[in-house]
Amino acid sequence: MGSLSSPVLLVLFVVSAAVIWYAGIKLSDTTDVLSERLGLGSALGGLIMLAIATNLPEIAITASAAMDGQLDVAVGNILGGIALQTVVLVVLDAAGVRPRAPLTRLAASLVLVLEGALVITVLAVVVMGTQLPGDLTFVRLDPASLAITVLWIVGLVLLNRAGKGLPWQAGGDAPGAQPQPRGHSKGKKEKSASDKGVSTARAGAVFGVAAAATLVAGVLIERSGEEFFGRQGLSGILFGATVLAAATSLPEVSTGLTSTKLGDYQLAISDIFGGNAFLPVLFLLATLISGKPVLPAAHHTDIYLTALGVVLTGVYVAGLVFRPKRQYLRMGVDSLAVLVMYAAGIAGLATISG
Repeated sequence: MGSLSSPVLLVLFVVSAAVIWYAGIKLSDTTDVLSERLGLGSALGGLIMLAIATNLPEIAITASAAMDGQLDVAVGNILGGIALQTVVLVVLDAAGVRPRAPLTRLAASLVLVLEGALVITVLAVVVMGTQLPGDLTFVRLDPASLAITVLWIVGLVLLNRAGKGLPWQAGGDAPGAQPQPRGHSKGKKEKSASDKGVSTARAGAVFGVAAAATLVAGVLIERSGEEFFGRQGLSGILFGATVLAAATSLPEVSTGLTSTKLGDYQLAISDIFGGNAFLPVLFLLATLISGKPVLPAAHHTDIYLTALGVVLTGVYVAGLVFRPKRQYLRMGVDSLAVLVMYAAGIAGLATISG
């Protein structure tokens, strides 16, 4: 990439972002269709399939960066991506909610509170892992990334159980929340695909092509973007936490808006929390590829981004509990707070990453 001119690099970056946007939408749609037809639904297998499918750009970027030894880009994309994907909920709150009401008021559910708690817990283990010795490995595995993966799987099992009902009034859903059950939009997507004559084999083929396109675009966007924005003076950590994370979050914006348009507000938040809980699992992938633990080599900027992700997630968890009524600038007070905190957080990151 270093031999290419800056305009060519920029075109590659923009085209790759467009491919990730379009392919990400197709991945989300076909994942919903396949999970409904294969009977996965909200079962554990479906949750794992969805987490992997919706994070293919991050998987490709992490693998590519780890192979090149650019662990700062890999770590920055993972941890910065968590903070920025949380901000996607601000976009959904401001642009995707009908009737006009704060997103967390309409989506309030104890299951979502548990999902947010899983994100916070996983990120706490990330911070703990940064303090471990760098030579603490066994068979190319380090205890932190392995613990994160196990914790994520256990969390999915518990969430799958919670999704079938909690010993609380109304199964844990708040009064006055969305009238239809979470995930009803998946059934609507499957019905629409059936009405259009889309077979299961065709949906699987589209899924495969979209997955391949996303993986290739993910590698290209990381390499072209790192080179181009590096020439503009943007450090690897800022690039990974902002520009790259924003580009790979485009599918979440589109699919989230689709969910809110269909009135599936709980699914919109669940997809964001679910993706954020999965992203730290990629530290295990980076460790296996690079041959050395990633977390013990984390910089203070990486820990800073982790804390930012915890704070932003905590704000939305509080919003789900308190269910704000009033809106400001078409957003609930929790979304407005997240937007301000994220902007302040990135400004602070710029001061410590220089």
